[in-house]
Amino acid sequence: MEFISVQDAIKKGKGRVSVRGWIYRERKSNKFMFLVLRDSTNIIQCILEKSEVSDKKWEEAGKLLIESSIEITGEVYKEKRAPTGYEIKIKDINVIHYADPYPITKDQSTEFLADNRHLWIRSRKMTSILKIRSTVFGAIHEFFRKKNYYEFHSPIIIPGGAEEGPTLFEINYFNQKMYLTQTWQLYAEAAMFSLEKIYTISPSFRAEKSKTSRHLTEYWHAEVEVAWINLFELLDLAECLVKHVLAKVLKENQEELKILNRDIKNLQPSLKKKFPRITYSDALKLLKEKKKIDVEWGKDLRTIEEERLMELYDTPLFVTHYPKEEMAFYKPRDPNNPEIAVCFDMIAPEGNGELIGGSERDMDLNELIVTLKKKGEKIEDYGYYLDTRKYGSIPHAGFGMGVERLVKWICGLDNIKDAIGFPRTMARSNP
Repeated sequence: MEFISVQDAIKKGKGRVSVRGWIYRERKSNKFMFLVLRDSTNIIQCILEKSEVSDKKWEEAGKLLIESSIEITGEVYKEKRAPTGYEIKIKDINVIHYADPYPITKDQSTEFLADNRHLWIRSRKMTSILKIRSTVFGAIHEFFRKKNYYEFHSPIIIPGGAEEGPTLFEINYFNQKMYLTQTWQLYAEAAMFSLEKIYTISPSFRAEKSKTSRHLTEYWHAEVEVAWINLFELLDLAECLVKHVLAKVLKENQEELKILNRDIKNLQPSLKKKFPRITYSDALKLLKEKKKIDVEWGKDLRTIEEERLMELYDTPLFVTHYPKEEMAFYKPRDPNNPEIAVCFDMIAPEGNGELIGGSERDMDLNELIVTLKKKGEKIEDYGYYLDTRKYGSIPHAGFGMGVERLVKWICGLDNIKDAIGFPRTMARSNP
């Protein structure tokens, strides 16, 4: 018979089926073997009776351990006591590979699971997260393509940074000092003059010496750059993107969210409500009045302050117009108040921190040069970027979203390292 997936066997519900996969659980006696089989779609309990197969097949099956790979043919039927409500009575079994004793058992440390990530990735938890992650990526592409955005790719190896210099990964590029990109933005701004509406999802690298549950040194960055758009139109775009992704996951990944014990009631307000918008100064006032936290104007919001602020909201929150001196060089001064920048952060609820950061882009060539010099950057490294302000400069804006942070929030994860297959952090470069 043709092999079908475990999920398709469950959907069929009765009759003869052939499935294949790996042993997820096993329990044996003298007359029966209970084998829970998994594949990428689901798990199903299978029962093998000694009387149903030859002595040789029975002996072969007796050697099966967790993660051994097998093919089986049998009768599927409803069984409410089985893990997924169905069971297969095995008529024939073929061993593809005998696994060694599996090193991953219950109640093992986070560090042990990280050391064995290449095996832990097979767990139901990680499988569910990676399925949701795939939905998230697909939904981002779908959102922008439906709006007629072009996908644009920029270099990973760059001559200079777009953010703080100390967070750059330096590499030896044929005896020339170069860096791994923190963002596509500077190249995207050049391409925007050609394509006008562009987006990407690509890796970014930040050499931050951080061991928090919200930081990766290598992460996937969804970024957008748009011509003829202002800050408030950009906020609308960011909100619609997050809502589109969230709706897609809630539609397609209900089973995975159940496996992760994610309470979707915590996500539903973000679909139904408009995301609040406050200024940085408003945020400081709220922290002082509601949380008794006094932050000096001009200081960036730290993790603890973002978390306390978000205790007041059950949806993502836009915080706009941060102090200019704390911002990246390309964020313009507000024409009505030169001490603040025309920019925003979107902060996620439930302690997930900054999800998206964006701004209008400074059109003033002289201001860009002054700011770069003030930050100690080499002007020659930005020649191509500054050229864009010499030939038909226009109003434009863009933002970047850390996809793993979005996945972390949607899945209700404690640590961002579980939002990607093989995380890279300050302390983890293997496997």
